[in-house]
Amino acid sequence: QVQLVESGGGLVQPGGSLRLSCAASRNIISNYVMDWYRQAPGKQRELVAYIDSSGKTTYTDSVKGRFTISRDNAKNTVSLQMNSLKPEDTAVYYCHTSVGFNDYWGQGTQVTVSS
Repeated sequence: QVQLVESGGGLVQPGGSLRLSCAASRNIISNYVMDWYRQAPGKQRELVAYIDSSGKTTYTDSVKGRFTISRDNAKNTVSLQMNSLKPEDTAVYYCHTSVGFNDYWGQGTQVTVSS
């Protein structure tokens, strides 16, 4: 069983920054692909970024150059640094991983970008 707990969401003005963190209940960060998804009101959940076990990162086009995913293996955490935030980034952000045949999700953290 894996538990993922997100933190770091909040209200920020357009152009601002936030850093999300996801803490895992056991040592999986370095061994599995870790993802960040988001879901805006009335929209489907979408993949924002992921980092694989080798450290390779991938981003959806809308966040390239603005968001950075990283991990701290010693702390079992994966982070999402979000810069130059836009109103369209407003969503609930979820941490996710798949271990074997099981999918694990965090509870989500709200990010609101508004003036």
